[in-house]
Amino acid sequence: MNHPLRCRCGNLRGQVVLPATTARAVCYCKDCRAFAHFLQRPDDILDAQGGTDIVATPPSHVRFEHGADALACMSLSPRGLLRWYAGCCKTPVGNTPRDRRTHYVGLVAACLAAQPLEPSFGPARVRLNTGSARGPVESTRAGTLLAVMKIMAFMLPARFSARQRDNPFFDAASGEPVKRPDVLSRDEAARLKALP
Repeated sequence: MNHPLRCRCGNLRGQVVLPATTARAVCYCKDCRAFAHFLQRPDDILDAQGGTDIVATPPSHVRFEHGADALACMSLSPRGLLRWYAGCCKTPVGNTPRDRRTHYVGLVAACLAAQPLEPSFGPARVRLNTGSARGPVESTRAGTLLAVMKIMAFMLPARFSARQRDNPFFDAASGEPVKRPDVLSRDEAARLKALP
């Protein structure tokens, strides 16, 4: 059974096609926190220590079935990750590299919350960037290494195959993002990163 993906208002809807290779983690970096503040939804996205629950998976397993025109994109810097969200209600969707040849999307759990995550993706056993957490968080070095190996197992083969074109965040013909990213100024990015 596939896992539903939807924005808060229900305009953007789709699914994560299962089974899929996934790695679930909580990221405490300042960039993920800044994204939550950019969307003006930190209370809905961040845990008590400022972490974002993320499901890493191949973008070829993500399907948008309704409201794909509501998809919007921003970046905290000219070379930073592309951070995708539903423009209609500011629900975070996920993070992708700028180059579709790196076949990866980190889906933010907020867009997957229509049903419990654990049956589809397992528990979040990995904690990333714990030094930026708002309080004590145990580091997970062994779990992080295993998660990186799982991600590399789907990223590397796709880099040298046509599968990289099967990516709903990038145009299949041109390889460009389906929406032009709104790149924040250095001052605006710094202001968001300074927020708790």
